[in-house]
Amino acid sequence: MSTTLPTAPTPLTTQDAEILITAARRAAEAAGVTVSVTVLDAGGHLLAFRRDDRAVLISGETSTRKAYTALQLNAPTADLVDLVKPDGPFHSLPTALDKPLLFVAGGIPVHRDGRPIGAIGVGGGAPEQDHGFAAAALAELAR
Repeated sequence: MSTTLPTAPTPLTTQDAEILITAARRAAEAAGVTVSVTVLDAGGHLLAFRRDDRAVLISGETSTRKAYTALQLNAPTADLVDLVKPDGPFHSLPTALDKPLLFVAGGIPVHRDGRPIGAIGVGGGAPEQDHGFAAAALAELAR
């Protein structure tokens, strides 16, 4: 009896990361918003980062934490916001773990062949704007 192991998806590349960064920044620019964009690989390591010259400084940190949260929980951060509210099932998660989690919209995992290969995080706009910029970047990568 032979067992065939599933093949791993192609990892997120620096070229993929540049596509994501460029597309997210283009979407933000079209909306008149300055942002920071972070792309992490499947291990949570920084693959690419860009902060617009006029973006608020904290957006660099928030974009990275959003990407990390999306990767670790394999879900868009926009879908997790209600889970950490005082009556939510993950209310204590942000303080229970010593991890850079941020439950604010703008982080989305990147999948290939149905498996997570990294994440993108956008910070600097309103949370729903950041989520839209990240989603636009993923749509561009999927082309």
